[in-house]
Amino acid sequence: MTPEELASKGERTRAAILDAAYELFLRQGYSATSMRQIAEGAGIALGGIYNHFASKDEIFQALIIDKHPYMQILPVLQDAPGETIEEFIRNASRLVQAEMGRQPGFIKLMFIEIVEFNGRHFPKVLEIVFPLAYPLIQRFISPGSGVRQDIPTPYLIRAFMGSIMAFYLTDFLVGEASVPPGIGNMKLEDFMEIFMRGILEARD
Repeated sequence: MTPEELASKGERTRAAILDAAYELFLRQGYSATSMRQIAEGAGIALGGIYNHFASKDEIFQALIIDKHPYMQILPVLQDAPGETIEEFIRNASRLVQAEMGRQPGFIKLMFIEIVEFNGRHFPKVLEIVFPLAYPLIQRFISPGSGVRQDIPTPYLIRAFMGSIMAFYLTDFLVGEASVPPGIGNMKLEDFMEIFMRGILEARD
């Protein structure tokens, strides 16, 4: 078997491990999932996992990074059309909503990260995501763009990304609950309009 074939086989095995772990974590939680169950789900011997991951924690961290929607969303947003910040955010909102619709399990994965790990793995995600987000924000922070120039770029990135995640967290929590009319029908685009405009009326 050639080195290329070995690498390809290793990549397929790693992907199978992550896919199996993802399904198990979503179905029964992190603590209730064993390495043996993951190995069985991936169709490999238990010892085979350790050729790719040193621990279950390492598998979870890889999932948080591999499955994080920003890894797919940010490259898409780089090409989002829009001559103004308003046009860009509206178009970006539609792209994000479409991408998140393809990853319905990620919010559950994030809750596992918050509840069972106290957010311990997120700093690694942010190390990867923030450099990708800088060029995106810099498209619209020049004078005359309409964006407040007194807000530091890192603050803008955090506010933009945080608003998107806040929408999906609250959307997940609302679910099928009996809530006032309109709340369950809110779209990310509506949420981002509030992000752009704020909630206070303009004063003379």
